[in-house]
Amino acid sequence: MIKFLDLQKVTAKYADEIHAAVNRVVDSGWYLQGEENKKFEADYAEYIGTNFAVGCGNGLDALIWIFRAYVEMGVMKPGDEVIVPANTYIASILAITENGLKPVLVEPSLENYQIDDSKIEDAITEKTKAILIVHLYGQCAYTDKIGELCRKYHLKLVEDNAQAHGCMYHGRKTGSLGDAAGHSFYPGKNLGAFGDAGAVTTDDEELAKVVRAVANYGSQRKYVFKYQGRNSRLDEIQAAVLDTKLKHLDEDIAIRKQVAKFYIEHIANPRIITPVVKDWDAHVFHIFTIRCAQRDALQQYLTENGIQTVIHYPIPPHKQECYKEWNNLSFPITEQIHREELSLPMSPVMTEEEVKKVVEVVNGWNL
Repeated sequence: MIKFLDLQKVTAKYADEIHAAVNRVVDSGWYLQGEENKKFEADYAEYIGTNFAVGCGNGLDALIWIFRAYVEMGVMKPGDEVIVPANTYIASILAITENGLKPVLVEPSLENYQIDDSKIEDAITEKTKAILIVHLYGQCAYTDKIGELCRKYHLKLVEDNAQAHGCMYHGRKTGSLGDAAGHSFYPGKNLGAFGDAGAVTTDDEELAKVVRAVANYGSQRKYVFKYQGRNSRLDEIQAAVLDTKLKHLDEDIAIRKQVAKFYIEHIANPRIITPVVKDWDAHVFHIFTIRCAQRDALQQYLTENGIQTVIHYPIPPHKQECYKEWNNLSFPITEQIHREELSLPMSPVMTEEEVKKVVEVVNGWNL
């Protein structure tokens, strides 16, 4: 079986460095809010190109704390609206509703699966306070038009960068393009921890301070609580592992792009739609997604032929039970993507033989 993602091989690639980093934390006797956190935050901020990075418990919390900070700062209030792509992962939506804000769903482009910037302005109302773009699958969602809309209507631009570490837009990293960005370091991400972990990046010093406080029980100094916060901190072992793997992120992304190029150039099955890539700097291929009208039959065929695949995602947010008030809404493009999407194996540890085998099997499918 060719695994969708072989995390054991990913870890083994840098095992000696990772073991040394973990042992350093174990031997230090300091496991929270220590030097490893400080170093990773500084290194990650430098990598992304922002003044600040604040570690937290996971990627969902990173987004929650951004909107929570804006509420605490008086920039937003419950009932305000946030424009968000309709085809995103549920975490993007949860972060908005968790803060009493209202998600306004906008369809994506069928070409690149990112929010369709031609449809955003029609969704803006007097209650709109932010646009949340999601760099879905590892592809940049930002456009100059989105930036212009934010300036025109005085909106905050928040990035969900959970899947796009290292992605670029005209020489700048995603995660530095807006006012703030949430990052996930879930183990399967391009930059993955050994458990849950996340971060917020921003150039806004006040926002960074509020995020750090609300993620630490609401405290800016010990036993003094300015906010009704929660506990969502990045532990020292995860910070040490992430800082170690960060050194190799760009080389891992380069390998992912090689795999993606081979897929795109050699998958010739007419029933398969491969990604459209206009700028190779603007995609880091966290996921290599294809579309197929007979997706379920294709997935079964690939499984039977030793190719592990994943669906990202089978049910769109507006059809989930947790948002049953939206269940009668119709977003045809989103629903088509969720009905047809299938993700092929993609990682920096795939062998040439494995990549060729995936292509051979996909091309051999004939329903």
